[in-house]
Parts: sequence; C-alpha cells; structure tokens
Amino acid sequence: MKKKIAILGSTGSIGKTLINIIKQDKKNFEVILLAANKNYKELFKQAKIFNVKNIIINDKKSFLTFKKKYKNNKIRIFQNFESLDKILKSKLDYTMSAISGIDGLDPTLKIIKKTKKIAIANKESIICGWNLIDKELKKNKTKFIPVDSEHFSIWSLVKDYNYKFIDKIYITASGGPFLKWPISKIKKVTPAKALKHPNWSMGKKISIDSATMMNKVFEVIETQRIFNLKKSSIKILIHDKSYIHAIVEFKNGLKKILAHDTNMKIPIFNTLYDNINEVKFLKSKNLDINKLNNLDLKNLDKKKFPLTKILNKISNKGSLLETVLISANDELVNLFLKKKISYVELQKNLLRLLDLPEFRVFRKKIPKNINEINKLNTYVRLKIKELCI
Repeated sequence: MKKKIAILGSTGSIGKTLINIIKQDKKNFEVILLAANKNYKELFKQAKIFNVKNIIINDKKSFLTFKKKYKNNKIRIFQNFESLDKILKSKLDYTMSAISGIDGLDPTLKIIKKTKKIAIANKESIICGWNLIDKELKKNKTKFIPVDSEHFSIWSLVKDYNYKFIDKIYITASGGPFLKWPISKIKKVTPAKALKHPNWSMGKKISIDSATMMNKVFEVIETQRIFNLKKSSIKILIHDKSYIHAIVEFKNGLKKILAHDTNMKIPIFNTLYDNINEVKFLKSKNLDINKLNNLDLKNLDKKKFPLTKILNKISNKGSLLETVLISANDELVNLFLKKKISYVELQKNLLRLLDLPEFRVFRKKIPKNINEINKLNTYVRLKIKELCI
C-alpha cells in the first residue's frame, strides 16, 4: 500500500530535495497535499508530477492568481491550514514540515494531529514553540524526527536509548568562511564574503548564520529542547571538514559518532522510510578515509564568535526570549545583507538588544499559545528597525 504524505514548504530547498527523492520511488508514495507561500508555478509543476489533488498557497495574491490561471485543473486550492479537516479525512503516514521561519509553527501544530509521523525541518518552530509542539505530539501519538543534519544525527544515535543515559552531546561546526581569519580582519567582512560557505550550499540567511555561528546557537537550543537535556551537557566543536555531524557520550562509557557527506539529501531520505528493509539505496559519494583519519576537532574560539555567549542568556525551560532572539536575528541579518549595518554591528546589536529591559523580561515567560509568539515576533521586528536604522 502506498504511503500517504504531505509536504509543507514543498518549493523550498528541503521540499524540492524530498520531491526528487520521491520521484525515484513513486510506486511507494501518494502525495496528498503540497503547501507553499508564493511559488505557485513550481507548486503546479510538482502537483502534475504526482497527480496531487490538494494545494495550500498561503499568500493571498498568489492564491488568487493560481486559482484563476489553473481553474480548469482538477486541483482543490486552499489559502490556509484551517482547511485541513476538508483535505484530510484520515491520518497521513508522513509529513515534512519545511516552511521557513516562525510562519512554519502554526502549520506544524495544525498538521501534527493529521499525521502518524512528522519530520520537522523548521528550526524556528522548535526553538520558539517546542513546548507547544511536544504537547501535540504526545496528545496525538505522532512520531517526530528532526531533519536538520545535526539533530537527525543525534536522533539516529540515541533513538534506542532513554535520554537520561546521555552524558554529553557534541555538535560540530565547520567554522564558516572566517574560521581562519584573524579577529582584526573581521571588521572588513562584506555580505558577499559571508555568503561563501566552504562546505555547504545554502540560502542567504542560513549562510550568514553559519558565518556568525548563530546557527550553532540555535542548534544547541534545539538539542536541549528535543532531547530534554541541560545546556551544560551540549558542546560545540569546530570540525572544518563537516563530515562528522554529532558525537554522543553515554553514561555507560560508550561514545558514538555519526558521519555522512555534506548533503541534506541523506537525513531527508532517512526520515522517509521506517526501517532498513524498505529503504531504496541512496547513491552518495564515498567519504575520504584520509579525512576521517584526521578529524582535527577543535574547541570554539568565543572571541571570534561572540554570539555563542547568547547561550548563557537562554534558560533550560524554554521561554519567549527565544522568539525575541529569532526575530531580532532575522531582522539584523536582513539589514546586513542590504548593507545598512556592518557584520560587526549585526553581532553587537543582537547581544545588546537581548539585554534591553523590555526584552529581558521575556526570559521568565513560557509561551502559552501561538498567538503570544506571533504578536511578540511582530513587535520585535518593528522595534529592531526602530533601534537599528
């Protein structure tokens, strides 16, 4: 029997990668729902490939354009996720949640009750609203798999263990394009230079986060939330070759390491299948054994990557301060890409803003619902523009 699946954010890089994987194994999957924000042309192409009957387009203008342009096709078109009850009459077997940004949280919460398994590629959802996600996962008995390469690697290493047996987790970071730059030269960083990641091909936002090490700050928070650990049990290590994605130390003395190529196709592929017996083989380039013989793991230089100090401000319980962090960082990265602030100002402003009394108060407030998160997100973005331009 074909597995029924949905892909939220199907026109983004994660969604497209999953689409290409399923194309190679169409006989085993039935795509019930595709969802995106604006890219209706790509959505229609994807819908034709898999004969998809249901599409959600969140952007109103794109929704109306799609409806007018493709009105003679047998596709049901919806504008938001309030329509899930109309679309899904029984539980899906698998859902990929890959809508970027905080906007991905609401669809994730809504579809959890409609699917047996959900793979979440949206780190903002996990960071800002893990307590809300976790509650829905448990309530609906939905299996959860993280997609981010580090968290998928950790999950793969610990899934057969009780999390209380974990002693320490090491997350690896390539160090980005400025790993070997002297600190004195960092002042001259331009957006073009910051976008040149040495190992991964990524979008602009995440490339800048990789350069500042903000992505690793996010990943430590995600790890703490998902695996219910203290931040003190999680450490960032520099591994400039990017083959090793996670190392886990257990309290029984075992240490496990997971390695794979710098290709997101690998974790995405492995979230899709339930067991090794049903997995089609995935072609991947062989790891260079000479590199594996010289892992060259190093401690993080906090002077070169000052944003890692933010972890000292984040509580283990989860709070609304994480929404402030996500929203402020988004806006500051946009300002840097538009050359309205410098690379150094991006980092200094983020550290300064989190210490402002009006934002610091959110450290003690746990999000009660998605409306709180959305309202705070809007407020922070407006405030950042007011304070930093």
